[in-house]
Amino acid sequence: MSEKKLGVAIVGTGFGKQIHLPAFQLHPRTEVVAIHHRVLDKAKAIASEYNIAHAMDDLEDICRLPEVDIVSISTPPFLHYDMAKIALNHDKHILLEKPLNLNVYETREIYRLAKQKQKIVVPDFEFRFIPAWQLLKEYLDNDYVGKTRLIKIDWLVASRGNPNRAWNWYSVKERGGGALGAIGSHAFDYIHWLFGEIATISAYLGCAISQRPDPLSNNQLKPVTADDTCLITLELNDGTPVQVNLSSVTYQGRGHWLEIYGEKGTLVLGSDNLKDYVHGFKLYASRDNQPLEEIKIPERLAFPQVFDDGRLAPFIRVVNQLVENIDHNKMNAPSIIEGIYSQLLMDLTHKSHTQKQRLKVPSLQDFLLGNE
Repeated sequence: MSEKKLGVAIVGTGFGKQIHLPAFQLHPRTEVVAIHHRVLDKAKAIASEYNIAHAMDDLEDICRLPEVDIVSISTPPFLHYDMAKIALNHDKHILLEKPLNLNVYETREIYRLAKQKQKIVVPDFEFRFIPAWQLLKEYLDNDYVGKTRLIKIDWLVASRGNPNRAWNWYSVKERGGGALGAIGSHAFDYIHWLFGEIATISAYLGCAISQRPDPLSNNQLKPVTADDTCLITLELNDGTPVQVNLSSVTYQGRGHWLEIYGEKGTLVLGSDNLKDYVHGFKLYASRDNQPLEEIKIPERLAFPQVFDDGRLAPFIRVVNQLVENIDHNKMNAPSIIEGIYSQLLMDLTHKSHTQKQRLKVPSLQDFLLGNE
């Protein structure tokens, strides 16, 4: 394996500054060499604070830097498509935040361009890299529950429960806002990872808080068009029903729980930590209708280092996946291909809600080939 350090440009200074930047600085194979912000003075201030060589307000200029190998994009989703195309057209690899784009056709075009340019695009699907989730995957692969009978997901939090929380792009469906994009994108990815492809989908999308104050307009109320509650019923290809309940406005919601009921046993993975969506996951198992017992996470799966912000450790593993894919020129999962499937399911969720009907889900292979 090459030991060359890969130069990284950070694009997006919210989540990008909180998680992307420190993760790339901590990983032994990456070095942050450039920062992008639409306001040049802000880019320069961040560059000075974190000892970053280049600060720019033009993505084209950043991508012309020969020392940039990777562009890490964590801007709002309505900017992803154009930014990803710029990066790929300058022969850069990409780490792309979810939701990847505004629709699956944009994501498929990014995939095709990446394939043409022989560049790697990795989405931030960090749940695949959390130790408790990896242990759950091992139990499922070892047929612990047998044939599945029911899968249930509750992801019920209050992060946007306060109606006085400010209006911004997240409030606008057309800009990629809403709970479906923020957390449903993760749920669709880990359903695919753990259980395989989906045959049908039926969905309801709700918006409990229909207005929010806009701080840029003297706190005048502006309409919210993005969802904050999603009720989704899926049928796996093997016929197993999956019920998904998502909400960002549920005071004292139970947190994030995945329940798997099968002919041989039951697995329950969950966290009631409402302040950190990574810290706190525990795995419980039961066979022969015995009480659930907590399963200890083996040391071999543990993070080598943990941080106050639970998002950082799994994101470093996402960075590692990106580096390995670049080293070997492979799109090992999760890659842009898995991102396409998650985006496809989000698009079909909106369509099902609008049409008020259950829809068939094309296979991922058919969609990649354009045979949907």
